[in-house]
Amino acid sequence: MWKKAKRLGPLLGSIVFGAALISILPGCSLLPKEEQALKPPLVKPVKENFEVYEVKKSTVTKQISGVGTFASDKMQYLYYTESGGRLSEMLVQMGTVVHKGDVVALLEKGEVEGKIRQQEIVVEKAKVALELAKDEQRGNALAIRMKVLDVQKEDIQLDMLRQQLAKTKLVSEVDGIVTYIDPLKQGDPVTAYRTLITVSDPKSMKLVYETTSPIDLTGIQVGMDATIKYKSNSYPGKVAQIPATAPQSDVKAIQDKNAKSIVIVTEGLPEEVEIGNSGDITIVTEKRENVLVIPKLGLRSYLGREYVQVLEGESRKELDVEKGIVSATEVEIRKGLKEGQKVILNN
Repeated sequence: MWKKAKRLGPLLGSIVFGAALISILPGCSLLPKEEQALKPPLVKPVKENFEVYEVKKSTVTKQISGVGTFASDKMQYLYYTESGGRLSEMLVQMGTVVHKGDVVALLEKGEVEGKIRQQEIVVEKAKVALELAKDEQRGNALAIRMKVLDVQKEDIQLDMLRQQLAKTKLVSEVDGIVTYIDPLKQGDPVTAYRTLITVSDPKSMKLVYETTSPIDLTGIQVGMDATIKYKSNSYPGKVAQIPATAPQSDVKAIQDKNAKSIVIVTEGLPEEVEIGNSGDITIVTEKRENVLVIPKLGLRSYLGREYVQVLEGESRKELDVEKGIVSATEVEIRKGLKEGQKVILNN
């Protein structure tokens, strides 16, 4: 066995040598030649186009603008002074012209009218008895005096019933136009001192501006100047009432309106202005002059951080800033920027 293995030695060596030789020969001699991969074309980087704004000093103004409605500055609030009655009828509508002494609403009368008629008869009988006593008992002063007292007593009772009837009527004490009616229905109970009808004087005007939310009125204070534009003409005015100074009311509708309304007193309005007409209002709540200002589009915010991006050469740089007044289109920058820097606008 050893001899047989000895004889195979040279053969194995030849095989190993041949394999090694093949491994070092160029691959192209045995395999098809692969095509060389093409290099990607060189792409010239696109240059970014920035819309920039050069920081400069200017005046920034924060103002509130809107459309208000003209209303009367003198109003009478009509209400009953006692509870317990039930509404019978509203005799006016929105916009009805009323005069002093006009009855505008009625309560259910119950039996009071019948009682008044009965009492009138009692009074008349007492007066007849008095006249008879004067004729029949001329010398009896005490008997006549008793009949006089009977007449006075029945007159007092009649007067009380007539006052009770009068309390069912709601009467206007001024001339004007009906501008508010409580939505009570026939048969609903009436609460004492709850305003049912408002009568407004059309000769004395104010402008009421109502927003959708009280937040929209932030910054407005009593006494601030206002500009009112009516039919292309401008008129001066002053803020006379804000939610914090509005009169208290038990009517929820009035409470809700006052909570999101301001009242502006105007001057020099033309006589043609009527209740219900509208006018544009502008109120400047803040104004700063000679301060650094940038467009609102230049201010960025992220997780409470406020910053801007400025262009330095061809690169961006972020700078934290402190803002001041923010108007509808501009922002005052108090810290973080210098005049002449170029702020990149949001795009």
